[in-house]
Amino acid sequence: MASADHDGRSFSDGAKIGSLSDLAFGAERHSRIKLHHLRYFVTAAEYGSFRQAGRALGIQESTISRRIRDLEDQLGASLFHRHASGVSLTVAGQKYLPGARTALRHIHASAVDVAAVGRTEEGHIKIGVLSSIASGFLFDLLRTFGKRYKRVHVDLIDGNQPEHIAAVRQLQLDVAFVTGSSLRDGCEVEQLWSEEVFAVLPSDHPLADQTELAWRDLAGERFIVSEAPPGQEIHDYLVGRLGDLGHHPDIHCQYVGRDNMLSLVAVGRGLTLTSEAMTVAQFPGIAYRRMAGEILPFSAVWSARNDNPACRRLLSLARSIARSARR
Repeated sequence: MASADHDGRSFSDGAKIGSLSDLAFGAERHSRIKLHHLRYFVTAAEYGSFRQAGRALGIQESTISRRIRDLEDQLGASLFHRHASGVSLTVAGQKYLPGARTALRHIHASAVDVAAVGRTEEGHIKIGVLSSIASGFLFDLLRTFGKRYKRVHVDLIDGNQPEHIAAVRQLQLDVAFVTGSSLRDGCEVEQLWSEEVFAVLPSDHPLADQTELAWRDLAGERFIVSEAPPGQEIHDYLVGRLGDLGHHPDIHCQYVGRDNMLSLVAVGRGLTLTSEAMTVAQFPGIAYRRMAGEILPFSAVWSARNDNPACRRLLSLARSIARSARR
């Protein structure tokens, strides 16, 4: 049985209709089918009227009718019987409706997922760290970010600065927090906070009686640094500062982590340095003493090519916290 639309074109109700992928997405002759074609078709089928479908969608009835006619042209089959009281599905329309609904549902679900990533409701970010996160700026940043974006998975990666910078350039890290504020080729750099520098010494060391130390106080002392980050940075810092006084520092590398380094200081193996954030860690037998006039700037480093929404949100939050701290 054949049915005719309002402009006299006739299609067979029994025309062979394939799957939705064949009709809307697979065959070349269907490549012009658009999302709004499917939406108008499904809405008209649900309301049984082009007029009511237009009202529900906030568009004119003539637009609904015209677009569905375009869809029928693309498919080569009539989808609706037109009659005075409204419209009803043809056999072809009945076959097409379930797939059209499924397509719209999948498209909507995908849009919701993408929007969630864009809003950083979920996602993944890799952060290179050099300073301790025991307290201070990084502690506040990561705690606040974790509360706001609970579904974003955060990986923290220890490493030395050259490794972090290389990883940022290669997009293996989203952002790295490093010392200094100098420009790095191929990277964006923004200074966010500063920390004081502290000497770590045994609590029974003669210098522990002083509240503040100068570099000349440390001339001739034995130092230990970890082989792990930020050991190399501490080594270079000691060489630079004590070298300015004409002293070649006695520095020994220890193949232990940060916590065990403090224990080695406590048992008298040597002194070391740390940044302000680490001084909240209390270990028996050690003392932290501020180095006079030593301020260590910390910066965020990231690639302008990085389009991770979670990275942008983290940087925005970091700037906000930095502004609040300065005020």
